[in-house]
Amino acid sequence: MTTLPQTMTAIGFEAPGGPDVLKPQQRAVPQPGPGEVLVAVAFAGINRPDVLQRMGGYAPPPGASDIPGLEFAGTVVGLGEGVSRYRQGEQICGLVAGGGYAEYLVVHESNALPIPAGLSLEEAGAIPETYFTVWSNVFQRGALKSGESFMVHGGTSGIGTTAIQLAKAFGATVLATAGSDEKCRACRDLGADHAINYRSEDFVAAAKVATGKRGVDLILDMVGGDYIARNYEAAAESGRIVQIAFLNGPKAEVDFRRLMMKRLTHTGSTLRPRTIAEKAAIAAELEAKVWPLLAQGRCKPVIHARFPLAQAAEAHALMESNAHIGKIVLTI
Repeated sequence: MTTLPQTMTAIGFEAPGGPDVLKPQQRAVPQPGPGEVLVAVAFAGINRPDVLQRMGGYAPPPGASDIPGLEFAGTVVGLGEGVSRYRQGEQICGLVAGGGYAEYLVVHESNALPIPAGLSLEEAGAIPETYFTVWSNVFQRGALKSGESFMVHGGTSGIGTTAIQLAKAFGATVLATAGSDEKCRACRDLGADHAINYRSEDFVAAAKVATGKRGVDLILDMVGGDYIARNYEAAAESGRIVQIAFLNGPKAEVDFRRLMMKRLTHTGSTLRPRTIAEKAAIAAELEAKVWPLLAQGRCKPVIHARFPLAQAAEAHALMESNAHIGKIVLTI
């Protein structure tokens, strides 16, 4: 049996700031508690909440690691008390509330999943955060059904590329907004029926045309700001809007008569602070309903770029440039 080191390289920061505050640090290798496994991390995905944390706007939940990183893929190298699902040497991916940008991390066994058949370890490292988010918000909270229309803003983000593929796989008519013709082509390549360049088109008008003036049944929004009122205009009667972020700010002036007259539902959620049990319930549904789609090749993560762990700052700079299409991963 391989002896594990006592220390590891991880990415941290002394004070909030730009990407350059992210630096390699030496940390103690964490020890798995009851129900937890210790993982030697191979790949860690970069996500917007990591950027917000680095800027001082999204602190880890109580008890979570202060090391950034919410998703990983790697190999089980240690077992906590009572672990029954995984064994030493198994490859898994999963969701954590922090700790991904490191050589080792601990995760509760219920928040980890086996690598989907046919996917590489790198691809698996780019799955958990976006797939947990999309499943819980589009299908659990948003209740998307086959035959409905669905629109996602930011169609070439990690969330967007995932949402397009899953909504299409489950029988929806998919609309996506993106900021360039190149990105719109990428959305269509992923399965979007309609791709709207929000810089040159009014997405409200385009959504009405695409749906025969009916409006969109479900909208997944990570923009906020003035998009909130515009989403109300673009939505169909009895439509739903699910809010997962506020890239344009969390405050807006909205005429709520539209919500009443159309009988709209506007809801939202965060994922990181939710309990282990809540995340385990999402994981179980993903394994039953989505992992087979990944194994069949009907959806897969889109990886735009990869960086060594020590270059996490460059990875964050790329994410902030909005030039990427799909996911950015760290190789460890």
